[in-house]
Amino acid sequence: MTDDETGRPIGKERWQIPGGHVPVDSTGPEPEMVSHDRLCLLNAGTEMAILEILLYYADGREAGPYPLTVAPRRVRHVRINDLIDPYAPPLGEDYGIVVESNEPIVVQFSRQDTTHAERATLSSIAYGE
Repeated sequence: MTDDETGRPIGKERWQIPGGHVPVDSTGPEPEMVSHDRLCLLNAGTEMAILEILLYYADGREAGPYPLTVAPRRVRHVRINDLIDPYAPPLGEDYGIVVESNEPIVVQFSRQDTTHAERATLSSIAYGE
């Protein structure tokens, strides 16, 4: 899918999400009910999107880059909890995310909080530039 005015694939090459926080506790069966933050990455273009994800913490620490790819005309869901190398993100800490891509993509952020039996889900579009 392309932007009608430019003919380029829809999306942006840099995205920011300031409100990351993976809850420590979870209720319910694993893995589907584990509290988590998730990125939904859409590559509507015709080229492979090569991404780097960086995490920035309130105390000045950085984690990453975490390399990922999204195939052309595909969507990929990535749990922040599942990022391991080079550094497993700690639970219960505030962080921000920067996603950089060589191709335009669209990024959505969501959180599943199952800390209590009354589960909560949050979702928002990231800020792209």
